[in-house]
Amino acid sequence: MLHVLFLCGKNRLRSPTAEHVFADWPGVETSSAGVNHDAEIPVGPDLIAWADLIFVMEQAHRAKLSSRFQRHLAGKRIICLDIRDEHDFMDPTLVDLLQSKVSRHLPSW
Repeated sequence: MLHVLFLCGKNRLRSPTAEHVFADWPGVETSSAGVNHDAEIPVGPDLIAWADLIFVMEQAHRAKLSSRFQRHLAGKRIICLDIRDEHDFMDPTLVDLLQSKVSRHLPSW
C-alpha cells in the first residue's frame, strides 16, 4: 500500500479534495493536512513518517514543510503540483487538475 499525503496551507479546500479524489485508487491510501499553524489538520512528524509520497500544492508549501520538518523528510519524495488557491472544495476544475497532475505518479489503475 502506497501512503500518499496531500498538503496545502489550511487543509480546507485543495488537499482535502485531493485526498477524496484519490481515496479509492487501488493500492493507495490517502491523507491530507496543512502546513499552516491554523490548518484544520496541521502536518506533523507522525503524518510525514506515515507518507511514502507527499504532494504539495505550491512551492511555498514545500518551503514551509522543509523549514519546519527537514530532519523528518529524509528519503521522502515531495512533488509540487503548482495549483494555486483559487478553487472551492471538489471544484470540477480542481478535480481535473489533480487527476491530470497526480495520476501519473500513482500505481497504474
